[in-house]
Amino acid sequence: MKLSVLLVFFVCQFTFSHSPYWAKTGHRVVGEVAQEHLTNKTKRALKDLLDGQSLAAVANFADEIKSDSTYRKFSAWHYVNFPADEKYGDSPVSPYGDIVMGIRECIRIVKDPNSSPNEKSFYLKMLIHLVGDLHQPMHVGRLEDKGGNDIQLQWFNNGSNLHRVWDSHMIDDYGMSYSELTSKFPALSNKEIKKVQQGTVLDWVEESQEIANEVYASVSVGEKLYYRYSYVWWGTVETQLQKGGLRLAKVLNDLFK
Repeated sequence: MKLSVLLVFFVCQFTFSHSPYWAKTGHRVVGEVAQEHLTNKTKRALKDLLDGQSLAAVANFADEIKSDSTYRKFSAWHYVNFPADEKYGDSPVSPYGDIVMGIRECIRIVKDPNSSPNEKSFYLKMLIHLVGDLHQPMHVGRLEDKGGNDIQLQWFNNGSNLHRVWDSHMIDDYGMSYSELTSKFPALSNKEIKKVQQGTVLDWVEESQEIANEVYASVSVGEKLYYRYSYVWWGTVETQLQKGGLRLAKVLNDLFK
């Protein structure tokens, strides 16, 4: 009996520790980039709602609460899966919600003057995280393989899957802190920043889906991935992290203008 309980415990621990997310470092990068492009008005609003914490400090809140079953209903907000040849909304949306619905709901609640400070704080933290998730291409993957989670691969001779490679392996193995990664991004002109920030959430979903389709085509089931894969795709990882931060800043500035 004791052995069975222990086995269940370790299986649960293993499953939870490998749940899908941009690596913690990745989400902090998105928050740090956004922090640098906030208006003064937005900074003041965030200071009150986040108790003085930075965007990077709260960027992983939505993943941290996954360990509490009270928040299970938010699990589906971290991604959206639909066929590669369709656009969002062509097929029936999930009754459990998805990342698009989650972002929209967070914005609605934070804007609502009738929302309590605690509600606004909670959904603001969720929003910060979800905009980051939206820019991880495999969070806009295919339903049949759960956004690449069912595509088994070898990462440096260790079992993994395509989703996890993009969520954490490449970023973790790069070996830089979130501040180090942020500091090495290319400096963009105001014109270039505005170009990145153009569009809507649906436009950004479509962009991530296009990258996801390329990522799917880049591997075969069971393939062994090594340094070459990171060499080819690292530029895309950095670009998506920077875009996620700049667009998060745009979302927040629009929210508090």
